[in-house]
Amino acid sequence: MAKEREDETFERLRKELLIHPDSAPLHYNMGLALTRKGDLEGAATAFRRALELNPGMVEARINLGGVYFRMGKVDAAIEENRKVIDTDPRMINAYSNLGFLLVQQGRIDEGIQVYEEALRIHRNVPQVYANLGHAYFLKGEWEKSIEANRKALAVSERFALAHHNLALTYRQIGKRAEARRHCEEALRLGFPVSEDLKRELLDSESPDGGRET
Repeated sequence: MAKEREDETFERLRKELLIHPDSAPLHYNMGLALTRKGDLEGAATAFRRALELNPGMVEARINLGGVYFRMGKVDAAIEENRKVIDTDPRMINAYSNLGFLLVQQGRIDEGIQVYEEALRIHRNVPQVYANLGHAYFLKGEWEKSIEANRKALAVSERFALAHHNLALTYRQIGKRAEARRHCEEALRLGFPVSEDLKRELLDSESPDGGRET
């Protein structure tokens, strides 16, 4: 049924674009439809056309950045999110995306700076806190990682990614009871915890403070 609805939406948009070829919203919606169908090249073309018609359509630019990332074009994705911030300096999703992309490139300190800038604008976004915590984890700054993820949970105690991040960090510093507790909570909330982490934390009875080898 879902695929049938997607096909119907795509066909409706295709027909509407024949009548209104200069409609930025229609090209944007076509980009979304093509993204759902897995046609990333087509989606990128649709989002670019929407932006040609309406350069200020930040939603199209954010989605274009997401498509570029899925295509492996990380530099292009970074550029699109920077353009969003230039257009709308309070667009929190663009900061979150940009920080993530920079960290993906190994530019962790730059990513941290972007996350911190985002939190100066909006202090109640658990995704940004969790992403910041992950960046600190990659740097080996365990206490800062824990602090950032705890702040994510202070905003939303059911934010599964933060529980998962805390499980990884507590495991890293040998606090296995805490790691196990957060791993269990991440699972309960539906986070896709890796089988290796589940086996290590949930199928073992290692005492807190000890590490398995």
